Amino acid sequence: MNSPPDWQTLLQSPLFAPLHPVIARVKTDGFPTLDELNGLLSAQAIAVQQGHPLRFVGQSRGRLAFEAQYEPRCYLSGEVQTRTDNWHDLLNALVWLTFPKAKAAINARHYQALTAGGAKTRSQRGAVRDTHTLLDESGVIVAYADEEWAGLLRHFSWRELFWQRREQVQSRMGFYILGHGLYEKALQPYIGMTGQGLLLAVEQDFFSWPQAQQLAHLDARLADYLANPEHCRSTRELAPVPLLGVPGWAAQNAEFYDNTDYFRPGRREASHLVQVPR
Repeated sequence: MNSPPDWQTLLQSPLFAPLHPVIARVKTDGFPTLDELNGLLSAQAIAVQQGHPLRFVGQSRGRLAFEAQYEPRCYLSGEVQTRTDNWHDLLNALVWLTFPKAKAAINARHYQALTAGGAKTRSQRGAVRDTHTLLDESGVIVAYADEEWAGLLRHFSWRELFWQRREQVQSRMGFYILGHGLYEKALQPYIGMTGQGLLLAVEQDFFSWPQAQQLAHLDARLADYLANPEHCRSTRELAPVPLLGVPGWAAQNAEFYDNTDYFRPGRREASHLVQVPR
């Protein structure tokens, strides 16, 4: 989907809530240019883990040396290759502006995996890169102040969590989309749309904080978590989240949660899922 942005519609969507502050700063009716995206960076001191300032640049083409490929170039120079008039890349840029520390940490984990053992290759994959790609494209930060609610999510108790306890969920849990691929799907939400949740324990007071404080806290906490190479080594650490079931994110009634094609029962042990401690 590459039709021009309808910013006002996105500003009214709860799925895009984490991006609302940066969207409100966009001054164009269409796709921002690279210069306009870089202009948004001027209000923030964003850098990759090597210390280089972040900058959005045009996409390189053809066969590239290792240092010029997407993840290495970002890590080594701070340059994020970005296609113009392209939703996927625009949303990636907006997520960088919203969760800069977490995005830098994801990029660093990719680079570390690509260079492990002295190897430098584009195609090197494996569980660590797969997990961070999934987090980068489809990740959802699930903040929770009560272990009981986190347990319901980990055990796929969707109806109880999202319907029977929806009022408590709205005051004790928060769902913050991180993945730019997931934001692209949210442009046209559909039944079946599912994120990959990383559970993050927070204090109850977190839910009374201003949005900017919440986002900065989650960004720093996730970055710290990903800095440990023992974390996020398997996609099994991420929990599926049927996003249109989140209270207030779609038209919902009790019968909505009876759709087991969407709200699937658990097929794996909850012990495989990991939540980030306070």
